[in-house]
Amino acid sequence: MSKPPARVRLADAAFALFDERGYEQTTVDDIAERAGVGRTTFFRHYRSKEDVIFPDHDRLLELIDHRLATSSHSTALVAVSDAVRLVLLHYLDEGDLARRRYALTSKVAALRDREIASVARYQRLFREFIAAWMGDPTKSASLRAELMAAAVVSAHNHVLRRWLRGESADPVAEVDEAMREVLALFPARPAPAGTGGTTVVAFRSGQDLDALLPELRRLMEVAPER
Repeated sequence: MSKPPARVRLADAAFALFDERGYEQTTVDDIAERAGVGRTTFFRHYRSKEDVIFPDHDRLLELIDHRLATSSHSTALVAVSDAVRLVLLHYLDEGDLARRRYALTSKVAALRDREIASVARYQRLFREFIAAWMGDPTKSASLRAELMAAAVVSAHNHVLRRWLRGESADPVAEVDEAMREVLALFPARPAPAGTGGTTVVAFRSGQDLDALLPELRRLMEVAPER
């Protein structure tokens, strides 16, 4: 049977040593030796022992950016939901490795700080995309974009943590439902002025629909534009 790739062996060795000796007591040399490779091979795959622990956030951010960039105004929120699912699926593919990382970062303060910094990068990417989608440079719109991006990231992290703790049997379905709830909070960006269209206001009346329609049509024809 062929050996796993060096990158995988290094990750397995690192987590095994972290469990045995503790994170702070484990060195790069220890990890390389346990994996059966040299220091040069280690640094070909990872910049530091911290990088062994965390997923390739740069690659994930590129995937998100590409998905968002391929959307139009009308599909922007679908793209946001798809991008969130992409990140979740990456963690699901990692399986036990993701759970071991979660256990480790829960115990080591320096690793928690790095994870928080990584989350901020995702939130910034979503905030910039949502702000561009809203097309409103005002201060209040900037705040809404920040709040919306925070809600998107929080929804993903909530579902991810449930799965990591073994509380979710179907995290993909959960994240889709969570994103539906989040996106329902997003205000629709108004269509540019002069593009036409019809606005319908729903209300309750005791009159029959057939009697109402002619009057509604007359009101829409004479109503001034705002």
